Amino acid sequence: MKRVVVTGAGGGIGAALARRFAADGARVVVNDLNAEAARTVASEIGGIAVPGDAASEQDVRALVDTAFTELGGIDLFCSNAGVLSSGDENTPDAQWQRDFGVNVMSHVYVTRALLPRWLDSGSPQRLLITVSAAGLLTLLGSATYSVTKHAALAYAEWLRATYAHRGLIVQALCPQGVRTDMLTRGNDSGSGSAALLAEGALAPEAVADLAAASLDGGEFLILPHPEVAGYYRLRASDPDRWLGGMNKMQRGFEDVR
Repeated sequence: MKRVVVTGAGGGIGAALARRFAADGARVVVNDLNAEAARTVASEIGGIAVPGDAASEQDVRALVDTAFTELGGIDLFCSNAGVLSSGDENTPDAQWQRDFGVNVMSHVYVTRALLPRWLDSGSPQRLLITVSAAGLLTLLGSATYSVTKHAALAYAEWLRATYAHRGLIVQALCPQGVRTDMLTRGNDSGSGSAALLAEGALAPEAVADLAAASLDGGEFLILPHPEVAGYYRLRASDPDRWLGGMNKMQRGFEDVR
């Protein structure tokens, strides 16, 4: 992959992806809402910083246009930006809308801008969407994250089913715990889920290495934590048992509090 764009690349998994692809010889466009963070990572890897909001269609179109102008095209787009907030059914509407915008609509905006240029181009084009294992399973303590990541997975599946024959390769990166600021904030706030995920958390660099290696193939799900595949099979084959286990875990978190 010689021409790469990564959203949410100012830190965490996104920055690790940008660094890995640059180390492999790619020219990388670094996008993040935090302009200073985007410029820092871009400067480090010899990339191009294009700050902007992944949840803004105008910003996403500007990002894609800039990448085509500066790189002459895009071989891989890593739609990685994401947000996590704790909450339940009482989470304010504004928070639901923000999380849906970043975790779901950002991917929609990317494809609106990219697919007219990519489809039927004569060469495979690759879209990597960072979904999270929560999209396959759930995340106790965050209704918005669980729901929006399920929606992100559903959109990735739809894209793969709809456009695979027209040269679009869609892959969903679904890590469980990763040692990022997102996980740290969860631990600091006393999240039971965050504490549990921290036990087997991977470094962002390990996730980026696996993602890069997986681009040689075409498998839809990229699972940095192999055990997630077993949980996903159980959820599909015996949902009552799986939900019962999750509820038991929830009761354990409440007992600790």
